[in-house]
Amino acid sequence: MNTVLCNVSGIQNKECKTQIKNALNKLQGVQEVGVNLASSTVKVDYNEPATELEIKDCIEHTGFKIEYE
Repeated sequence: MNTVLCNVSGIQNKECKTQIKNALNKLQGVQEVGVNLASSTVKVDYNEPATELEIKDCIEHTGFKIEYE
């Protein structure tokens, strides 16, 4: 199993958290989604056919911005 951890800006409340989780859970291969409001991070455990790029695109298409270091 693979894991991706993203710093995401714009996660402000439970509705945002639910929106991200619902979108990511629709991707085939996504096993578990964790959204941490305090640290503004999204952790996704996934297997193929899901890819890290697909997961990041999904988060951004949901209306949130991934912060790259």
